[in-house]
Amino acid sequence: MSQTKGPPAGQLSLLSVLTFACAYLPYSALTTSVAVQVPRFFAGHIGLGLAVGGIFGLVRLIDIPLDPALGLLMDRTRSRIGRYRPWMLLGAPVLMLAIHKLYQAPVGAGGGYLLIWLLIMYLGMSLLLLAANSWASTLAATYSQRSRIFGAMAGLGTLGSVAILVIPIVVAQQHGTDAQGVQAVGWFLFGLAPVAIVIAALPTPEPLNKLATAHNFRLADYAALLVRPNILRLVAADFLVTLGPGWMAALYLFFFKDSRGFTTTAANLLLVIYIAAALLGAPATAWLANRISKHRALAVTTTGYSLMLIIIFISPKASFAIAAPAMLLAGALAAGTVVMIRSITADIGDEIRLEKGRHEIGLLYALTSATTKAASALAITLTFWVLGVVGYNPSEGAANGPDQIRGLELAYAWGPIIFVMLGGACFIGYRLSAERHAEIRRDLDARDALEAEATLAAALTGSEV
Repeated sequence: MSQTKGPPAGQLSLLSVLTFACAYLPYSALTTSVAVQVPRFFAGHIGLGLAVGGIFGLVRLIDIPLDPALGLLMDRTRSRIGRYRPWMLLGAPVLMLAIHKLYQAPVGAGGGYLLIWLLIMYLGMSLLLLAANSWASTLAATYSQRSRIFGAMAGLGTLGSVAILVIPIVVAQQHGTDAQGVQAVGWFLFGLAPVAIVIAALPTPEPLNKLATAHNFRLADYAALLVRPNILRLVAADFLVTLGPGWMAALYLFFFKDSRGFTTTAANLLLVIYIAAALLGAPATAWLANRISKHRALAVTTTGYSLMLIIIFISPKASFAIAAPAMLLAGALAAGTVVMIRSITADIGDEIRLEKGRHEIGLLYALTSATTKAASALAITLTFWVLGVVGYNPSEGAANGPDQIRGLELAYAWGPIIFVMLGGACFIGYRLSAERHAEIRRDLDARDALEAEATLAAALTGSEV
């Protein structure tokens, strides 16, 4: 668990990469469940109705400032067990408490109940995500190795997402209700979070960058980052590529059941295909990025994703044979988009460290986490607001007319297509290529070697005195 032991950055074995990637299992599973299952669970079963959209939006707006504060604290942290390890471990009990309260909520629980426990859950998710992403950027230092480790994290996290979609299917086969399926998901997440986090955090080395401890970060440092063109590209793209799939996820079960005519079981099976496709999409996009560059791979994934949504929208109703391959490709492309955004973030972090002489990766991931939260909040709030405008009723057993269904269809289709395409367009003209990043890494490695020699010389001089 020492900060200074372990293999050189960017040279982790496949087993070590997969072990660390276990951190994404509970995060990805919970992200999928909160986007798809929890809003519908509280709107229908618990009885909050369309008020759920406003509560989710309010929670995320309250929660957004948390990530910059956590990013500052993580980059300042110096402990015997590492900079990011203690924060990741802290996320386990926080997540367990919130998961239990949300997924086992009593019928009739009010909006205040949902707001409080969502806030606590998002605190735990922030602890886990910021620590994992920042830590991963120190483990993988090269352009290609970052694609590899972030691809592994996204791919392995897919297993958790698939599990929370399979569980309701199994419960339904046992003649359980939709609500009982969501509650079973809660118990699975309750056990998964501590196990996965411990597996990821305890054996993984954490290289110590001495430059990271030499500067006391301030909130003003975020403003300094936001004037950089590459940072503006990054946060805009992250916001848009999160808003599109988040919009789709919030309306998914409503759309596939009431518009496309699928049963709950069939809709969940299609979502399993969509999520499981990340096992192919994440490594495939990493491979593509190392051949055509990351920003071009991002353009491929965003364009392809939008095309798949169009196919799903115009396909015949209840046609599993047509929807399944389209969902497979859409899921693979969506996973690739996430991998590229996270990997590009780490590369921009190196660019900043070379120029400014200090490590600010925690701040960068806090920025992207904040934009992700803002997009997630807006997705749920806007989609539920649109449902209210068209008169759609999300309650269990409610009957909706043709006008309401048509409004649901338009809301489902156009939002994700437009937002995701704009996200890919943010990197038009981007110049931080693999060749440029290799130059940056050579300069960083040379500077770090000189500083290491100076530190050693100073230590030897001190010992002689």
